[in-house]
Amino acid sequence: MKRLLSLLLAVVMVFAIAACNGQSSATPASGSPAAAESASASDSASSAPTVKFTDSAGRVVDIPAKITRIAASGAMAQIVLFALAPDMLVGVASKWSDAAKPYIDAKYADLPVLGQFYGSGDLNLEEIAAQAPQVIIDVGEAKSTIVADMDGITKQVGIPTIHIDAATNTMADAYRTLGKLLGLEDKAEVLAKYCETVNSRTKEIMTQVGSDKKVNLVYCLGDNGLNVLAQGSYHAEVLDIMSNNIAVVKDPSSKGNGNPIDMEQLLKWNPDVIIFAPGSVYKTVGTDPAWQQLSAIKNHKYYEVPNGPYNWMGFPPSVNRYMGMIWLAQVLYPDTAKYSMFDETAKYYELFYHCTLTQTQYDSLVANSLGK
Repeated sequence: MKRLLSLLLAVVMVFAIAACNGQSSATPASGSPAAAESASASDSASSAPTVKFTDSAGRVVDIPAKITRIAASGAMAQIVLFALAPDMLVGVASKWSDAAKPYIDAKYADLPVLGQFYGSGDLNLEEIAAQAPQVIIDVGEAKSTIVADMDGITKQVGIPTIHIDAATNTMADAYRTLGKLLGLEDKAEVLAKYCETVNSRTKEIMTQVGSDKKVNLVYCLGDNGLNVLAQGSYHAEVLDIMSNNIAVVKDPSSKGNGNPIDMEQLLKWNPDVIIFAPGSVYKTVGTDPAWQQLSAIKNHKYYEVPNGPYNWMGFPPSVNRYMGMIWLAQVLYPDTAKYSMFDETAKYYELFYHCTLTQTQYDSLVANSLGK
């Protein structure tokens, strides 16, 4: 009987130890650059010193005084954060696309997929909790529900979640705020100054061009090319700044897939230039009788947006749009935008993707994007 009781006690102890060990499942996957720190940090999270942080939504949030592990709320935030702190990211919003892989270091290729709160709305709170970031960061346009959204994530996953406003004119400020938050002020300042330089140069180019000489343009996307980024929509911000975006509709969509139209409407607009999104009908319009009726197609004034790791013009509309501004200025106003596209692209890819761009990679990126 004593031997039986001893055996039962041993079994109970084994299960108890296993249960305790099971609590360590919050450690990030070994593929995460932050994995080495996460286990010990998770164990001491409750005792780590915190500071008060006021985010762009006016929320006062308690966050760790020293942050080394972060998660993005979605793709827009990820693009911004990847440039500043790639080794702090414990996961990605979605798997890297085939277009992204040539430009992304292999050590980031297998980061856990966390999903995103906005857009696809597939944010995986369980996976985020498992990867144990110290803070979740949302970067971009503030939705009307931003306070409730950020509070909701914080409550559900038990990790402080903050919002940082960022648009084309305010991205530099966003980087400076993130630099202070993450203890990366010097690196953030480099990125902030870059954004300010590109933004101010683009405005100067457009001043030289003059509003009366803006090119009449339509941005087409979708499987049949008959969706447009309408004038006044959030996704058309760069188009509206740099061209006469003649895609005027009653209710501009706030979504990245734009507004549906028909060929009759496109023929009425008859733009001088058409920009096609990656994966649209760029390759077939030159021989399609319907599309050949358009001046832009007949005059070979149509271009496909470069894509890799992201669409240069948006989708998501994040810091990648600065690369779009550089490209679109040279496509539309080559006599005014007098700079080397290769040099500009290589600089951007080094700063934001930590990639040394080769001439071959560049040639592939712009193969359908710089005229015929």
